[in-house]
Amino acid sequence: MCSGGRRWRGRRARAVVEVVTDYLEGTLDAETRRRFTEHLELCAGCDAYVEQMRETARLAGAPREDDLHPDVRDKLLAAFWGWKAGTTPSP
Repeated sequence: MCSGGRRWRGRRARAVVEVVTDYLEGTLDAETRRRFTEHLELCAGCDAYVEQMRETARLAGAPREDDLHPDVRDKLLAAFWGWKAGTTPSP
């Protein structure tokens, strides 16, 4: 990502990863989406990453709530929120 040392809004790859989900889900505000789209036009690394994520989501499909056992769902959510907060969830 961010080939050639390019940055998006002063951010490196980790920050871009956090924006990609919102970008693909269409939840970015109009200005952020415009800027991110412009960045993708200039940055082959980030553009390739977004395309990989888009293809991964397409292949995985959208999970339904009843696809997961409630305990598994709770553990996945705890792991995600722990990662997002920079902490490790308790087992």
